[in-house]
Amino acid sequence: MFKANVGGLDRILRVIVGLGLIAIVFVGPQTPWGWVGLVPLLTGLFGTCPLYTLLGIRTCPRR
Repeated sequence: MFKANVGGLDRILRVIVGLGLIAIVFVGPQTPWGWVGLVPLLTGLFGTCPLYTLLGIRTCPRR
């Protein structure tokens, strides 16, 4: 559906940040804002970022 535009290091950082934000829902202040972590988590897992597409940014190597 979407072409991959998120590179290796970017993907790893997105997954880590996403999991960290989701952890806020269960530990710490337990605020629903932690669910915002789903966005970086999913973009990291799927390797595509709609915002990168709009801005013309690409962090993965060209194939």
